[in-house]
Amino acid sequence: MSAKRVDGQEPLAKNDPVVSGTMTGGEVFVEERMPGFGYRWTIVALLFFAATINYVDRGVLGILGPTLTEELGWTEAQYGDIISWFSLAYGVGFLGMGRLMDRIGVRWGFTAAVVAWSLAAMAHAFARTATGFSVARAALGLGEAGNFPGAIKATAEWFPKKERAFATGLLNAGTNVGAIAAPLLVPWIALNWGWQMAFIATGAVGFVWLLFWIPMYRDPQHHPRVSRAELAHIRSDPPEPTQQIPWLSLLTYRQTWAVMLGKFLTDPIWWFYLYWLPKFLDANFGIRLAGIAAPLIVIYLVADVGSVGGGWFSSALIKRGYSINWGRKIAMGTAALLIVPTMFAPAANSLWVAVGIVSVAAASHQWWSANLYTIASDMFPKQAVASVIGLAGFAGAMGGVLFQRATGRILEATNNNYTIIFMVCGSAYVIAWLVIHTIVPRLQQVELEGPTA
Repeated sequence: MSAKRVDGQEPLAKNDPVVSGTMTGGEVFVEERMPGFGYRWTIVALLFFAATINYVDRGVLGILGPTLTEELGWTEAQYGDIISWFSLAYGVGFLGMGRLMDRIGVRWGFTAAVVAWSLAAMAHAFARTATGFSVARAALGLGEAGNFPGAIKATAEWFPKKERAFATGLLNAGTNVGAIAAPLLVPWIALNWGWQMAFIATGAVGFVWLLFWIPMYRDPQHHPRVSRAELAHIRSDPPEPTQQIPWLSLLTYRQTWAVMLGKFLTDPIWWFYLYWLPKFLDANFGIRLAGIAAPLIVIYLVADVGSVGGGWFSSALIKRGYSINWGRKIAMGTAALLIVPTMFAPAANSLWVAVGIVSVAAASHQWWSANLYTIASDMFPKQAVASVIGLAGFAGAMGGVLFQRATGRILEATNNNYTIIFMVCGSAYVIAWLVIHTIVPRLQQVELEGPTA
């Protein structure tokens, strides 16, 4: 007698986990059971490594910053302007990349982004002037803008809401691994083969990642490695309406502005850590290229814990009965308060005290970021998520442009005194939390207006 499902659906595929037995009367039943480890976690692994490569390529200039400033004669203001071109192009790229991911899908949209940023990363090796580096940074920003719109959209496609913050925290941890890998690899490559080779070697890694991404990624509905049980789990949220959403119409929703302002106020702080920490450690404690690895590794290793922990914490609160609104906001408020002591980093009397303070701040930023990304998918249907993240990324990048240019000029005016800069870093998140809660007192999915697809 052939087995049949008790729910009346089609027979299970070979890779579907089952429990079987015999009912009274001799009829065989087959019941699906949710797998403990589904293919969706393989997708998270791919996105994790993409974020790792993204941040290695992004971080090379920051690590080489003191060396290039001395070798090429840059001022602090010139350095600030160079890295601000990355932020400006990154923001513009976020607008286009978010829409690209929604239109052509994650698989090929991500592929185009990785090719673009890998070529741009390698192009730094051929720059010799501040203008040349500015052009290379702008090209890198355009390409790297595809990472988070693609990753957050992929997470929305592959995970139910109750798992998204944790999945986002895992893939976002790749940014910290990249920030750890860069100070291990870049000084070694630069000291042995020159700074040009540091850009070429790290930029080439993106093409290796594509050898895995292209054959392994598909929509979960059409993926041969996804069981029916896992697909049902992925689709366990209530169905969402399918609409064609005019891009500019997203700006009419206060939920969009909540995410945008949250990014505008806090993204510049993370980029300050990425680009100015080596210069801060050099100015305050005399740490040069050969000695930069240990403090940066500690900072970003602790930040990794924050990234995973922040996503896990809000997901755990929700599983314990908290609403999505308070699960996310309690997690983000905790992170914001933990960042306040960052104000005292410039007054630290030793290198490792300063590193400890910044480590907590970096971990708390990643805790914050994992949840800030996730509230976009909490409030918007899947077909709009990448576009909302694109708009938010644009806002964060514009905040970065302003903060980076201001930082260079403040440091020149104060003879490299970082006190004012760290006061801004310590207070930005509390302000951002208050802004988000004021604009969106309750997180709930918006009802978008647009023609049904």
